[in-house]
Amino acid sequence: QVQLVESGGGLVQAGGSLKLSCAVSGRTFSYYYMGWFRQAPGKEREFVAAIRWRGISTVYADSVKGRFTISTNNAENTVYLQMNSLKPEDTAVYYCAASRLIDADYSDYQTYGYWGQGTQVTVSS
Repeated sequence: QVQLVESGGGLVQAGGSLKLSCAVSGRTFSYYYMGWFRQAPGKEREFVAAIRWRGISTVYADSVKGRFTISTNNAENTVYLQMNSLKPEDTAVYYCAASRLIDADYSDYQTYGYWGQGTQVTVSS
């Protein structure tokens, strides 16, 4: 069974930090890229960041570049999203996702075949 389980969400004041974790179980060697997406109420799911599972290649949305950092710990099968300088507009449910596709558009949610249940991040002003 493939499972992605997010944790680390919560309530934080603007300017603060949070670190999200995504525990990955199953055939982890099959995943080529891991991504984080977010969805605010009434809005479409939005790409946040992606990272190659076995490497250091990363991709970020312009809205989070310089503030968020995606990383992996392959030994612990975990993907992280360090979020600094948080803004109220970062408020959303954050989802971890896994893709088995090669040379795909990793900012497109349709590239990912596996998703976690999401974790709520709320940034107060």
